Amino acid sequence: MKVGEKAPDFTLVNQDMKKVSLSDYKGSKVVLAFYPGAFTGGCTKEMCTIRDEIADLEELNAEILGISVNDPFSNKAFHEENVLNFPLLCDYNREVVKLYDVYHEDFAGLKGYTVAKRSVFIVDVDGVISYKWVTEDPRVMPPYDEVKAELA
Repeated sequence: MKVGEKAPDFTLVNQDMKKVSLSDYKGSKVVLAFYPGAFTGGCTKEMCTIRDEIADLEELNAEILGISVNDPFSNKAFHEENVLNFPLLCDYNREVVKLYDVYHEDFAGLKGYTVAKRSVFIVDVDGVISYKWVTEDPRVMPPYDEVKAELA
C-alpha cells in the first residue's frame, strides 16, 4: 500500500470479540498502528506512547486502531494491563498484515511464525492513505511527532 491509494477495507475482531471494520470509521481520520506482539517490551512501549501522546489528543480528530496477529484473549489482557484507550484488532489469520504488506515471516527465527511489522498508516476522511511508516527493525519506534503533525 502506498500513500495516495485507497485503504483496503477489512473486518477483524477486537479484544472484546466484537467485529470492527475500517469502513465503520468512514468520515474520520484513522491511525492503523500495526505491532508485532502483545506483552513484548517494544510493543508495550509503542502502544502506551500512542495512548499517552496521540489517542488523547482530541483536537486531532482521529481514531486509533492497534493491529497485531495476536488472538483476542491475549489482546484483551494486554489492553487491560496497559489501560489502552483504543481498540486492539486481532489479525490472527494474518490477512490484514498481508493486505497492507507489513509482515515478517519466520519472525525471531521461528519457522512459520508471521507477525506484523511495526508500522503506522493514516487513512484520511475519504479512505485514502495519507501517511505510511514501516520499519524492518522491530526495535525501532514510530516517529510520533511526524504522525501527530500529519494528523494536525
